[in-house]
Amino acid sequence: MTMQQQYADYQVVPYPRYQRFAAAAYQTVRHKQMIHGLFEVDVTRARTALREYKARTGETLSFTAFLAACLAKAVDEHKAVQAFRKGGKRLVLFEDVDISTRVEHEVAGKKYVVPYIIRAANRKSVREIHNEIRAAQAADVRHALTRFQLLPVALYRPFALAIVALGRMRPHLWKSLMGTVGLTSVGMFGSGAGWGIPASSPTALMLTVGGIGEKQTMVDGRPLVREYLSLTMSVDHDLVDGAPAARFTQRLKELIESGYGLDLDLGSPTIDKIEPSLAAVRGAS
Repeated sequence: MTMQQQYADYQVVPYPRYQRFAAAAYQTVRHKQMIHGLFEVDVTRARTALREYKARTGETLSFTAFLAACLAKAVDEHKAVQAFRKGGKRLVLFEDVDISTRVEHEVAGKKYVVPYIIRAANRKSVREIHNEIRAAQAADVRHALTRFQLLPVALYRPFALAIVALGRMRPHLWKSLMGTVGLTSVGMFGSGAGWGIPASSPTALMLTVGGIGEKQTMVDGRPLVREYLSLTMSVDHDLVDGAPAARFTQRLKELIESGYGLDLDLGSPTIDKIEPSLAAVRGAS
């Protein structure tokens, strides 16, 4: 069916080809032995800094860009979490951290979520990643959506299986197509705390960003309401052991809670002096 049809109590709408291809591709990685770790990080300091920056300049700096910078830094220091299998006996650890994420676009009045890879994110600042994400959001993606018309739907799964097999022999090809780690966000579409669990991942590590909730905690002997971000770290246990994954998670938590990279990119060297109470960040995006 190529056009939308309206009936008395339901609608029939097209199933986009790019979504059908994505579904076939994800089927090829469902065999992975993924383990998931759910944890929370205090993002009050970072969100306060972003809020203060917006009030001072009128510009909203991407929270996702901040998280991507923290993720890239943590992976750069613990490269075992982005291992690639090469055949049956070797692993490849790339120097660059290429973050595969999703960017929403509007085409002809419809919204599409298209994959995008932030190359060498470990060598970019929060500001550089922010600018790159904004440019990707504004880019024309019609060619990316129509290229799936070139391949018959019946060949989607065989084609994806062939790419996976080739990728195991040529990790550089897999890196160019899929990145080295994944970052996806479900929290941006709702409010309140909550975790997301990815079904599978084409990379050895996937970080799923959930919602933000408020909690009262003791800070320097004072009860304060803080904001906590729900995160899910998923790793391929065939490639990543528990100890490296735990060390990576702890480092990522430290980077996010310290507001890594924001001093330089917000032009404010006083992030440590920012009032940590929720009053300054309530309603921050």
